[in-house]
Amino acid sequence: MAEIRLGRQTPTVSAVLPYTESKGQEAIDLYNKSGRTAQEWQVLMLYDIMALDHENLWLHMKFGWSIPRRNGKSEVLIIRAMYGVSHGEKILYTAHRTTTSHNAWEKIIERLTKAGYVEGEDFKTMKRFGLEVIEWLDGSGGIINFRTRSSKGGLGEGYDLLIIDEAQEYTADQESALKYVVTDSKNPQTLMCGTPPTAVSSGTVFLSYRRDTLTGKSESSGWAEWSVPVLSDAHDPELWYQTNPSLGTILTERTIKSELGEDDVDANIQRLGLWLKYNLKSAISKEEWLEYVLTDKPVLKTPVRIFYGVKYSQTSGNVSLSAAVKTADNQIFVESIDCRPIRDGNQWILDFLRNPHAEKVVIDGAGKQNILADNMKDASVKCKPLLPKVSEIIEANALFEQKLFAEEIRHKAQPALIQAVANCEHRNIGSNGGFGYTSILEGADISLLESLTLAHWLCANAKEKKKQVIHY
Repeated sequence: MAEIRLGRQTPTVSAVLPYTESKGQEAIDLYNKSGRTAQEWQVLMLYDIMALDHENLWLHMKFGWSIPRRNGKSEVLIIRAMYGVSHGEKILYTAHRTTTSHNAWEKIIERLTKAGYVEGEDFKTMKRFGLEVIEWLDGSGGIINFRTRSSKGGLGEGYDLLIIDEAQEYTADQESALKYVVTDSKNPQTLMCGTPPTAVSSGTVFLSYRRDTLTGKSESSGWAEWSVPVLSDAHDPELWYQTNPSLGTILTERTIKSELGEDDVDANIQRLGLWLKYNLKSAISKEEWLEYVLTDKPVLKTPVRIFYGVKYSQTSGNVSLSAAVKTADNQIFVESIDCRPIRDGNQWILDFLRNPHAEKVVIDGAGKQNILADNMKDASVKCKPLLPKVSEIIEANALFEQKLFAEEIRHKAQPALIQAVANCEHRNIGSNGGFGYTSILEGADISLLESLTLAHWLCANAKEKKKQVIHY
């Protein structure tokens, strides 16, 4: 009989604090009494999650994990909650959808019953959809409240364990309402479990937590994930086994084959656990943009070198022109010059490109960029044109946000640009997880922002001109 192949049982990426003791085996033993057998990867996860420090407290006050769909990642939460409620912990189990929290309530009751505990003698339940409860009856105070998350949920209540299921939907507003519910506990713990965010995910907390934990910014925190590092071939079975620990047990190759569609990015996220290098739902807020306003007149670096970006919009019928220049303190000052209908022609753009300090212009817009380049040649404009590749546009957008949040960009708070920036979100472009911008506000022309990122990219990558020194 051929041996059944199993998915990888250890995370592809993890951050776990060193420990010597754990309550993980106790939780596993309790769970296995229900007639189920925890998988190896679940056992290893519980050991890490329930590791103890030298004071016999939870070593990881926060722990998060990300696993592709249908692998049983929430079963780890079930095991942890079963142990907690039977050992006197007060638990708040939250989910994005009411059906998810209700299903967790049903599963825990079913597992406890099969493990030998009797409802009415060992524990009692309340079956109110969206407000379910499991309460232990030995006087220890063990209780689990099940809730759908909101911006107000949990306020005024105190718990020992906070569970965030479907963590990819966990928003900053919800975190503000929930993060203090475990503050008064003598031994608090918060668990976050989910999949990488997709284009329809509204949460940002999970993404931030992962980044901060993997970079060492979060103390007393742990993380585990099964993922590919870059956009990969979602039809490759070898990658399925690397990123799906339950493949060969509760998940089959046949099931995976049947679910794969034409959207490679979505398949990478959902089945291979890919974390894109940006949050699909979050771009730049108005408050963030206004943090980098320059109140005084910019002091430009000499010699002055102006770099332009031109974007022909395929949706609005407009063309935008922006400029970028380095300042004396090595920041980059950016400014949108104008946005006009394409039918008005290119003469107004040529007039700006004739500026004696103009050095280079990048022109984006299929079917229009070559026309402007030819116009420049015919008009003997000295400013050099660059027609970018998709990879360069992706680089320009990523670099713009990187430099913006590194506080290396300044602007003058132009109203039209504020409107464009404050009402944009990311969109997929290219085949390697890159992003562009799209407007979420009717009437706001995103080409203003797109031309700005192109101008900034040219300016940021411009090499310093060395003065020629003549020796005699």
